[in-house]
Amino acid sequence: MCIGVLIRDLRQARGLSQGQLAAMVNERFGTTLSREYVSNWECSKHRPGAFYLRALSAVLDAPLAALEEDEVKRRTFLTDAAGAAIAPVVASDLLASGFAARLNGGPSADAWEAKLATYGTEYMSLGAADIQRRVSGELVVVQQQLDTPHLWSVASRLMTLYAKTFPGTDGAKAVSWYRMAAQAADESGDRDTRVWVRGRAAIALGYEGASLGVADVLADQAMAIGNKPSLGLLNAIMGKAHAAALRGDREAAMKLDSVGRRVFDKAASEGQTSDYAVPWWRMNVFRSLLLARLGDEKGAVEAQDQARAELPASLPRFATHLEMHRGLMLARAGDKAGGAAYARAALDKLPPEKHSLTLRMLMSEIEA
Repeated sequence: MCIGVLIRDLRQARGLSQGQLAAMVNERFGTTLSREYVSNWECSKHRPGAFYLRALSAVLDAPLAALEEDEVKRRTFLTDAAGAAIAPVVASDLLASGFAARLNGGPSADAWEAKLATYGTEYMSLGAADIQRRVSGELVVVQQQLDTPHLWSVASRLMTLYAKTFPGTDGAKAVSWYRMAAQAADESGDRDTRVWVRGRAAIALGYEGASLGVADVLADQAMAIGNKPSLGLLNAIMGKAHAAALRGDREAAMKLDSVGRRVFDKAASEGQTSDYAVPWWRMNVFRSLLLARLGDEKGAVEAQDQARAELPASLPRFATHLEMHRGLMLARAGDKAGGAAYARAALDKLPPEKHSLTLRMLMSEIEA
């Protein structure tokens, strides 16, 4: 069977249009694939190269476990074809990077901290796919240097960033990486790192509304390690607050929100644009969604207005978050169709390359 027929059958089995498949590849891998090009593949006018074989395998493979046996065989064929096409190149590059790092000593501790700072800034505007590709290479290098506690700290923070490039609902990937990151942080012996890694995982999962049990566990661990006001502790508290809100425990969520605001007053960042910072506008993005989930319309609108007042114009993705929070408020107030339409319109205004997995999950929450 030709590869074009396989792509078509796998796409249809997942209920995707050609345009939807192209959009999924673009969002995950930062490409500009068009519907027309997907059509050309399926009609065998063109054959996807090694990169797109990998992309198609990643997008179409994972959700196909429930299909009938013949589709499973086709899925396996596509996965094998993609692997055969790219594995030698990818393995060669990664192995070379790893051995070179070991033989040459690898980046210095200061160089690793500079890399982390750069990734923290770029995460705010780049797509998850681009970050994922680059950080995977960094992880291969850093694992060759795990000879000091500091390098374990670097590795744990890279692993946390890598975990965030997967949907929180994918327990086999995001959650396992968060847990490994916590273990790596423990190897560092650094309390701040141990708290930050767990707290960042907790707010990521809580905000996404995914794996709430894991979010709670990691948040509790962070809070037990130390109560010194820090961004890690703040993330843990707000992540646990979101988990409580999604479970319908309003009292616990509001109490955690109050605690989080007190920690923020002591540990807030000063206007930095980085994933490692929580300035005033970002704290209000956290609270905007939390209060929208709790049905506190007045508080949510106030948080949204305060966030917009300081939100950098260079971060339109976060402005979209705020608009979608309003859509959630409408839906929770009883106007489900209007709320979903409002949120969808806000998402559609954002260029597709700026879409994130978190926004997609938020859209699903509003529609539900």
